[in-house]
Amino acid sequence: MIELKGIYKWHNTGSNRTFILKDINFSMKEGEFVSIMGPSGSGKSTLLNIIGMLDEPSEGQYHFMFEPVHQLKEKQRSALYKKYIGFVFQAYHLIDELTVYENIETPLIYQGIGSSERKSMVADMLDRFNIVGKKDLFPSQLSGGQQQLVGIARALIAKPKLLLADEPTGNLNSKQGEEIMQLFSELNKEGVAIIQVTHSEKNAAYGSRIINLLDGRIEL
Repeated sequence: MIELKGIYKWHNTGSNRTFILKDINFSMKEGEFVSIMGPSGSGKSTLLNIIGMLDEPSEGQYHFMFEPVHQLKEKQRSALYKKYIGFVFQAYHLIDELTVYENIETPLIYQGIGSSERKSMVADMLDRFNIVGKKDLFPSQLSGGQQQLVGIARALIAKPKLLLADEPTGNLNSKQGEEIMQLFSELNKEGVAIIQVTHSEKNAAYGSRIINLLDGRIEL
């Protein structure tokens, strides 16, 4: 499903080159659940953003679903991302001016799905996450845990094959965090592949394997 070969990411400042990722080699099969750990500044979020096609490597090859992402134009990458990938962020990234219902519906509008089909898909998600009663509220009217549920519902609405989660429980209390992790576990059993970046060893243990990053390299 995913194959990274010799991935480097750097920033040039004048004549200095600052490396964020160095020689990352990583592969993942469909349906796996991988946790990425490491101290702050080790390159975890950058790696996740490259896998999620929100960022490009400075060097190296990236194949996703047998497509050479490193050779694709932005439009082709975007189409691949929309078709297969859902993203869950620590800071939720909900749109403040939209209701819960509208936030969850947004990816379907981007995909050009018709109005009646959108309605039934959003209704299913509201039901699944027990947030039917919150559908007309705005993000500012929700608790952190509820906002994260909406973020996950939005990431899942288009039925992605891969869910990427960047510190998904970072802003939640321990009970809310545990509920989110159990939800990830259920989704993984249903066949959704998951990569999560986490500082928490407890959360990382939900994955079928753990990758440790240190100073931009995978520790072997």
